[in-house]
Amino acid sequence: MKKLSTFMTKTTLVAAAVMLAAGCTAVAKPQVDNSANSNATTLKAKALDNALLYSDECITEREVVAAQKMWGEGIVRIGAVFSNDGDYSSEAADFIQAMYGYDLSSVLFKPTLAANDQFRSSFDAALSYFVGGNDAYQEDKGFAIKPYTNVKFDNVGIINNSCRMAVAMGNYFFTDTNGGETKVEYTFAYVKDSKGDLRIVAHQSSLPYNPSGN
Repeated sequence: MKKLSTFMTKTTLVAAAVMLAAGCTAVAKPQVDNSANSNATTLKAKALDNALLYSDECITEREVVAAQKMWGEGIVRIGAVFSNDGDYSSEAADFIQAMYGYDLSSVLFKPTLAANDQFRSSFDAALSYFVGGNDAYQEDKGFAIKPYTNVKFDNVGIINNSCRMAVAMGNYFFTDTNGGETKVEYTFAYVKDSKGDLRIVAHQSSLPYNPSGN
């Protein structure tokens, strides 16, 4: 009986020591900062959103040239609808939806004939530039309803070494109904959406420098 009592006492002491050690460990355990995990989760969510919006395929020069051709044809088409008394505003809206990435991200758009409101960061602002009729942008006369009969791109170069974005720079030439041609300088940046279509996310254009000021 004495041995059993001694054994039980030792067992009780060992158990108490284990519980004490566990308690000390629990008390000493530092608080976990969940902000890092939260940030990581947010970044993963954004990455997933991007994956749904954009293609994983690299952009080729051939695709850029094809997108430029579509852009030029779209400008001519808006003008033709205007000349035939059609719904040119809707035509222009469809053009912007197809060619620009306003539904994907921010778009940096600095059109040629804009002085007071130089940068058009919204869909409505871009639409106003192409067809006019928006009281918020009274300087807009409707670039695409001049109208033009042809648009020709002359690329100085196309950079696509970042794979997910391509940038083209050069001159494009707009032919009006009288046969006159206007040369304009441009820089376009493209991304590829989830359907595989190129969309413009940066567009800057300006008339060439005229040293005479005329």
